[in-house]
Amino acid sequence: MKEIFKHIIMYILQAESRLVLWRYKPKVVAITGSVGKTSTKDAVYSALSGMTHVRKSEKSYNSEFGLPLTILGMPTGWSNPFLWIANVAKGLWLFLWPHRYPKWLVLEAGVGKPGDMKRTAGWIKTDAVIVTAIGETPVHIEFFESRKHLIEEKSGLIKTLKPDGVLILNADDEAVLSMKEKTKCRVKTYGFGDKAELKGSGENIYYDESGVPRGTLFRVDEEGTSLPVVIEGVFGSNHVYAAMATLALASALGLNMIETADALKKYDLPPGRMRLLRGINGSLIIDDTYNSSPFACKASLETLGQVKTSGRRIAVLGDMLELGKHTEDEHRKIGEIARENANVLLVVGQRAEKIKEGALSAGMQAGAIEQFPNSYSAGDFLKTFVQPGDLVLIKGSQGMRMERAVAAILDESTGSDGNGGKQDRKKLLVRQDKEWLRKK
Repeated sequence: MKEIFKHIIMYILQAESRLVLWRYKPKVVAITGSVGKTSTKDAVYSALSGMTHVRKSEKSYNSEFGLPLTILGMPTGWSNPFLWIANVAKGLWLFLWPHRYPKWLVLEAGVGKPGDMKRTAGWIKTDAVIVTAIGETPVHIEFFESRKHLIEEKSGLIKTLKPDGVLILNADDEAVLSMKEKTKCRVKTYGFGDKAELKGSGENIYYDESGVPRGTLFRVDEEGTSLPVVIEGVFGSNHVYAAMATLALASALGLNMIETADALKKYDLPPGRMRLLRGINGSLIIDDTYNSSPFACKASLETLGQVKTSGRRIAVLGDMLELGKHTEDEHRKIGEIARENANVLLVVGQRAEKIKEGALSAGMQAGAIEQFPNSYSAGDFLKTFVQPGDLVLIKGSQGMRMERAVAAILDESTGSDGNGGKQDRKKLLVRQDKEWLRKK
């Protein structure tokens, strides 16, 4: 009965969403990929919101329920049937009675299993589609016959483009770049390689006068024009690529590139995605706990190795889930990369045992590695382990709930945000809703 109710509600919400889109006719930007979807969504939202009324997918509302909820502007009803019925009533009212509705929608479209893209977003007509990156062993590959089949599923979003729409592609990912053959619409590419039309260069971490890392800077070049871009409070290529995707979209839409770059300086940074936080005992945390995949974990570890620090580089790595037959091999590879970029390695979870094996085989000393069954125990250990100057990267798949380890060492004293205020875990960390906090 529960499943029947779920499907009925989903069908009604999608029907209402179609009606709302038909009535208000907003411009729609849809984003997919295996890495960087949410960062790109937030970067695009930041750029557009300074110019017009925009709505974006909240949190990771990228499923067949999430997109209708975003279009209708409603929260999830979780497991409460009365809340879902209320959402249905509100959706009908939104269609029947004139409301102030966004001029733009920025939607995130994810897939977990074959057929998801058609069910999730196949019914939407888009003005722009952005495809971020796939990677060699993408998350969710466990449920597909091969990487090729997953790529084909992701590319299904391109079919939603209107005839005058624009396709924005990451030119540094060959699988993504090849998607330009799937449309007759305009195509704009971005990346660091020579195949990119909007080309990035000079990515660096910048520091304040005290030597504390503050963010990332780089340049973009397009048709003879060069533009500096600064993003404060975060590290990592995922944010750089998110910014380049946004600038490529702005260029394709004819928006002011300087204003777009300014909007990206302090865009609404998503929690748990390479955010720099103050830790206890004078440490710093790179919080990358939203999710994990081999591609993203490799990039995070390389960033850890690049940041200057007076203390130790500590990598706290949880299981990477949904990798199927690739699980053991990919975890070992991450261990080898950790050996090159961290002084201390903490592994969390059963699968992460293979990270430890990879690090040991690459020459990391056994005394520099600790193993924990869950994020609670890893957090308890870190409370007494971190020292002044330590830089702690914490990452793992969503199911590992690695944000609990971040919470254990987050400095929440007054002034810990660097501006006299207090770091608030409810605002800074992922999965802080009551429903998530109730889960074991």
